[in-house]
Formats: sequence, C-alpha cells, structure tokens
Amino acid sequence: MTGARTGREGAVEAPRPHGTRRFGRVNWLGLYTLCQREILRFTNVWTQTLLAPLVTAGLFIVIFTIAIGPSRGDVMGVPFTTFIAPGILMMTVIQNAFANTSSSIVIAKVQGNIVDTLMPPLSGGEMVIGYLAGGIARGLVVAVAITAGFWLAIGLVPEHPLVVLVFVLLGAAFLAGLGMVAGIFAEKFDQMAAITNFIVTPLAFLSGTFYSVEALPPVMYEITHLNPIFYLIDGARYGMIGQSDSSPWLGFVVGVVSVAAITVLAWSMFRRGYRLKA
Repeated sequence: MTGARTGREGAVEAPRPHGTRRFGRVNWLGLYTLCQREILRFTNVWTQTLLAPLVTAGLFIVIFTIAIGPSRGDVMGVPFTTFIAPGILMMTVIQNAFANTSSSIVIAKVQGNIVDTLMPPLSGGEMVIGYLAGGIARGLVVAVAITAGFWLAIGLVPEHPLVVLVFVLLGAAFLAGLGMVAGIFAEKFDQMAAITNFIVTPLAFLSGTFYSVEALPPVMYEITHLNPIFYLIDGARYGMIGQSDSSPWLGFVVGVVSVAAITVLAWSMFRRGYRLKA
C-alpha cells in the first residue's frame, strides 16, 4: 500500500499527511546539527574569528592609553583606560555576534546553498535558535578572552561577574538576531557591508563606548537613550567597574525586550521564507 506503514504487530497504519513532522514537536537532531554547524563555522577559523578581535581590543586599549589616557583624568571615579574597557568588550562582542549570523546567511544565499538549511524539516523557531547559538557562542568566547586580557594587561577584574555575563549574553543575542534579519534582507555582499558600516558600527560607537553620555549635549543625550546598545554597554560597564550612566535593571529590561523583538522578527522572516524562497 503506497504511503502506508506497518506497525509492530503487522497492522497497517494509515499514511500520514504530507509535511507531517515525524519526530515530535522539536526536531532535536536537526536543531543540534544546525547549532553545531554554526559553532564550527567560527572555531575552524579561530585566528580570524577569535584571535583577531582580541588583538583589535588590545590595540584600542593601547592607542587610547597612549593618546588620551595620561591627560584625560578619571571618569566615574576610575582611570580612563579602565572606564573604556567594558565598552570595548561589549563593542567587540556585539560586532562578532552580528558577523557570525549575518555572514552565515548571506554567504549561503549568494552561493546558492541556503537550500541546505531550508530543505531539512526545521521550523522557523528551530532555525532562529540554531543561528543564535552560533552568534552567542562566538560572542561569549570573545568576551572571556578579552576579559582575561584586560586582567593581564591593566589588572581589571569584574566587580559583578554575573552582571557582566548577563549583559554579554543579551548583547550577543540581540546582535545575533539583528544579524539574522540583516542576512535575510541583504541579497549580496555590498548590501551587507552597507548595513554593517551605516547601522551596526555607528550604533556601537555612539553608545557610550568611549565616553560618558552625561557629557553629551541634550539632544544627543536623548537620542543615545533610544539606542538599546547603549543600555547593553552601560550594563556591562556596571558589571565591570560598578559604575554606570543608567540603572542596570532598566538596561536588563531593555535588553530582554530588544532580544525578544528581534528574534520574533527573525522567526517571522524564516517562517514566511522572506527573501529566502522563490
């Protein structure tokens, strides 16, 4: 009988409708495989994805220390180098989380092998989790390496390690989600470069990374507080040095809401096949 199955005692079972999931509510094997693929993408080229960000963060510290540090004075009661360290940490984390998911999707689209991800029986939510896993893992590894480097170079030890971890995870998740949306939207590499250069980089640099927002003019002060990345960087700064421009609790709420909003948008795009399916 075509499409029918035979049970354990020889009884013939009715054929299942086309498209019925045959592995329960969650495709655990498919989800695990996608997560593994996204993590292996950056671990296999660790000199580019892990070592390079560590060197870049170190160069930022060296340059700002030599050029500005001696004459800048304390900020929020700590040396200027110590003040900018959490901003550099979070800036590097979010840039790498964004790059991991956006590059994975846009490269697959340009090379025409995005079908390898779309054809397996993975739901939109499972694809979002799989890509998020890679972006968050890369951001977390980068954060651990940079934190260790700060400890060795300038003796900076996080005052609230758990707070730093929470905001690193939120920052990596938010930018990994944004990377998915950007990767789905972009049709070619120059569009992806435009999104990175004109959206992601300004959001990261103009979020209190190298300065306290209290020093900004009123208009810029208000605009900065509309940027969710500001709250992520500010929360990480509180975890590292115990000082911040805004409440860490407010930053946590903004971070959670931002992650939820961007992941729902990415899920909707995967579910509809927006710019992924003909």
